[in-house]
Amino acid sequence: MADVITAQPHPDELEAYRVQLTGYCYRMLGSPFEAEDAVQETLVRAWRGLDRFEGRSALRSWLFHIATNVCFDLLKGRGRRARPIDLGPAWEGAALGPPLAESAWIEPVPDARVLPGGGGDPADEAVSRETVRLAFVAALQHLPPRQRAVLILREVLRWKAAEVAELLGTSPASVNSALQRARATLDDLGLDDSSDLQPLDAAQRSLVTRYCDAFERYDLDALVALLHEDATQSMPPYDMWVRGPARMREWWSGPGIECRGSRLLPTAANGSPAFGGYRPSGPGGRHEPFSLHVLEFRGGRLIRLNYFLDVGRLFPLFGLPAHL
Repeated sequence: MADVITAQPHPDELEAYRVQLTGYCYRMLGSPFEAEDAVQETLVRAWRGLDRFEGRSALRSWLFHIATNVCFDLLKGRGRRARPIDLGPAWEGAALGPPLAESAWIEPVPDARVLPGGGGDPADEAVSRETVRLAFVAALQHLPPRQRAVLILREVLRWKAAEVAELLGTSPASVNSALQRARATLDDLGLDDSSDLQPLDAAQRSLVTRYCDAFERYDLDALVALLHEDATQSMPPYDMWVRGPARMREWWSGPGIECRGSRLLPTAANGSPAFGGYRPSGPGGRHEPFSLHVLEFRGGRLIRLNYFLDVGRLFPLFGLPAHL
């Protein structure tokens, strides 16, 4: 925890916590847009309350206390965000249903918004990356808000039980009990499909390069060769998802054929390599935004291909151009 502040903090000191707060709120809420709104509300409340801040607690504790209350307010009475794989069986050739509302989905977040820059403890950086991956954030949504906050503060941000108890206005014993229940829920859900999110080694960088090359050439043989046997593909805002290389090839050669001729621009999301996908659907074959690709690995193969189609909201968030 930060040292206790004995003088009124400058607004720039508040802004210095934006990435930490955004990462916390994103894990709590499952949406980068809601997380940014929550952080903005947190900083506004903090700014307005600076004259009442007397330095009796650490500045970070005070900000996270405000952010936690903002998140609790946003979570009241709303449904759980999820991934398509959590909502129903895999695709078996049926037509796509209607798109669901954006509030139904775990949405991707740019790494720069939620992950600290390099130079920190490698173990802490690995935890930060692991705990913003899509599967983990989706699992967190199964927890009641207070358990969710406890688990993030204790397991991700490494707060002590007494510090979390002070923030939540409860006892360390109650915090430890909530943490045990949260861990048990995550264990029951199972996260065995976790991807490898350590910094990419040479083989994984090569895999990402080959994926980009194969997709732009729309070489289905080359794409299938990159897939893990348990690979899945999903396309929010549709609840459709596809399991296995054979079914994925069937999708790519059928409904997915519209992606032929696409171009990909690299970015990074949820601790994973990602691409902005542009297909030649505009005037004169101009490439226009179609999907944000978020790639996840296991054992030297691609295990999850997450294609997010809400490009009107996501491409500006990721700083991707409106067309090529």
